[in-house]
Amino acid sequence: MSSIRPYQPGDRDDVYTVCIRTGASGGDATGTYRDDDLIPDVFAGPYVTYQPDLAFVVDTGEHVAGYVIAVADSAAFVDWYAAEWLPSFAAKYPLDTARDDKEREAITFGLDLQGMLVPELAAYPAHLHIDLLPELQGQGFGRALIRTLLAALRERGVPGVYLRMSPTNHGARAFYEKLGFRELPSSTPDGPVYAIATDAVL
Repeated sequence: MSSIRPYQPGDRDDVYTVCIRTGASGGDATGTYRDDDLIPDVFAGPYVTYQPDLAFVVDTGEHVAGYVIAVADSAAFVDWYAAEWLPSFAAKYPLDTARDDKEREAITFGLDLQGMLVPELAAYPAHLHIDLLPELQGQGFGRALIRTLLAALRERGVPGVYLRMSPTNHGARAFYEKLGFRELPSSTPDGPVYAIATDAVL
């Protein structure tokens, strides 16, 4: 039976697999880029490296099929990312060698430090990423993962958490709105940003 538990170092490969298999606006992005690690190296790897205690996974008993990962202080995370993650990322994925516009856009996400932040950091200093493989969707695991993360953030005194999402991922938008996430003033049609207080009742 699938269950939620804290992330463990041995989960990293499964987390990377979930990330790439949901990396096309919720669909499978495997084979889209020259290296399937590109998307996870932006949206998963730095998080479980920097703050693994704010990562929670859904374990099916055979593998990890979903996760929520977060950082409590986005500004501090960006400072760390710039110093510790960005140099190796930029060396691994030179922007001028991107094979097409899609790959160039993905690499740019990994290079855009300020794009990770929002003006509303005082109220929502944390940010998250959540992904579930199709085998887990529609079973309540998304809500349970968010609930688990909000509790962990509350324990750290964090008042709120935000997320960025693809404008074409309509299923994700409906999911977040159903849970009570609200669009922030800094949100744009091309870059939707949603947030929720950690004391929200889900």
